[in-house]
Amino acid sequence: MKIVFATGNLNKLKEIKQILGDAYEVLGLADIGCHEEIPETAETIEGNAILKAQYVKEHYGYDCFADDTGLEVAALNGAPGVYSARYAGENKNAEANMEKLLTELAHKNNRQAQFKTVIALVQGEALHTFEGIAKGAITKEKQGEQGFGYDPVFQPEGYRKTFAELSSVEKNSISHRGLAMKKLVAFLQK
Repeated sequence: MKIVFATGNLNKLKEIKQILGDAYEVLGLADIGCHEEIPETAETIEGNAILKAQYVKEHYGYDCFADDTGLEVAALNGAPGVYSARYAGENKNAEANMEKLLTELAHKNNRQAQFKTVIALVQGEALHTFEGIAKGAITKEKQGEQGFGYDPVFQPEGYRKTFAELSSVEKNSISHRGLAMKKLVAFLQK
């Protein structure tokens, strides 16, 4: 089965292909000739996921799923949230985002946080959403070389390692995106 994942992020595409395995041929945006920046103008994570999936369906005709993810930090009233990728500026620099986050939390004791992913699937005329949440805490410094984004500063509940210190198999089994993907896969396999 062929399905489009509305992302230009090669790390995300690789992660999703690992999760879905051989049952699906997953195409990224570049594979369908979509090189424009899809607008992410919604005020919520769910809204942005829906916008991206609907954009691909409307402009390219493919059944599509799209995700949006936000890091929600308790001491920052849920920030950076929907602005996670652009937290330190429009250039979406992961290092700058982490530095800004660590600086803002430097004198805070409450370091509780959660990653939230919402996947929107547009299949035919139908729209479905799937949510995954990974609870944890923000570390005081970056640890690990794996993963991407905020992974080096996010320590999931029940672990002594950050996402960036876990193997991709370990991370995918407990991550926000992995949990949302399991719901999507279960739905697709019905």
